[in-house]
Amino acid sequence: SEGLKRKISMFTNVEEEAVISAHNVKHTIYEIPVSFEKQDLDKIIFKKLDIKTKVVNGKIREWEKLINGYINADVTVKIGIVGKYIELHDSYKSVFEALVHAGIKNCVKIELVKIDSEMLETGDISILDTVHGILVPGGFGQRGIEGMIIAVKHARTHNIPYFGICLGMQMMVIEYSRNVLGLEGAHSTECAPSTPHPVISLLEEQENVKTMGGTMRLGANQSRLTRGTRIFEFYGEEMIPERHRHRYEVSNAYRDVLEKHGLCISGTTAGNELVESVEWKAPGWGIGVQFHPEFKSRPISPHPIFYNFVKECTKSCV
Repeated sequence: SEGLKRKISMFTNVEEEAVISAHNVKHTIYEIPVSFEKQDLDKIIFKKLDIKTKVVNGKIREWEKLINGYINADVTVKIGIVGKYIELHDSYKSVFEALVHAGIKNCVKIELVKIDSEMLETGDISILDTVHGILVPGGFGQRGIEGMIIAVKHARTHNIPYFGICLGMQMMVIEYSRNVLGLEGAHSTECAPSTPHPVISLLEEQENVKTMGGTMRLGANQSRLTRGTRIFEFYGEEMIPERHRHRYEVSNAYRDVLEKHGLCISGTTAGNELVESVEWKAPGWGIGVQFHPEFKSRPISPHPIFYNFVKECTKSCV
């Protein structure tokens, strides 16, 4: 209230016009810039810093229109996030926000359905039939792995759009190896060191690394995309820089047999040393990437993979 602002101003030696309210917003954090702009926060900052410039409101109006379109969208898309750290919302915060960014661009609301992968291992997978798309994000360790593989299989066999990130891509390869190639016991050496079919194995450069922390394959690396694939269509270019954080990768010993049985290897490192992305061939819609595209997504420029994933999910709910 204005009375409260006057009181704060009086006891803090701050001009009344410079007391800014920061209330909780109703729908999304992206409403906050609009709230601040309506209180002239930008003008106050320029004045205090003696910056001589003209405040242009066109951008904030564009932002406001974008956010209102998301808030007032008639269609809600349910995305099932299958992970092992679901109980802590911030664990997958970047992924959640990247989905919202894609929802804004597609003019649909995003409903996040958090699915504990360990719960799926009990046999009750009915929740997977309530969502329009399934996403398995990154992670480490053995816990909950079989539940993720169950989710991938359900998406593939029930024509539900699937998106796997880092570990989620590796689960895609393991599921395909077991259920399409018939490689019983196929697994990652991270979770099953003695697996008869190590379709996911430790990076060669990591074999002699003993110290954990900051020693993975980290940061931006160039990937080469294959023309004629979905991911190439999404990016529209052959070479892309994306951020990485992993120790394990698709085993090169299984690349040929995976492709022979229909799994499309749509992206590799620049020199073709490592697999960077895989896809299910039509009519199914599934894509897995070893990198982390969520880190490059923005509200006004959603990441192209997230955008196209949500776009595909929207088809089954309109």
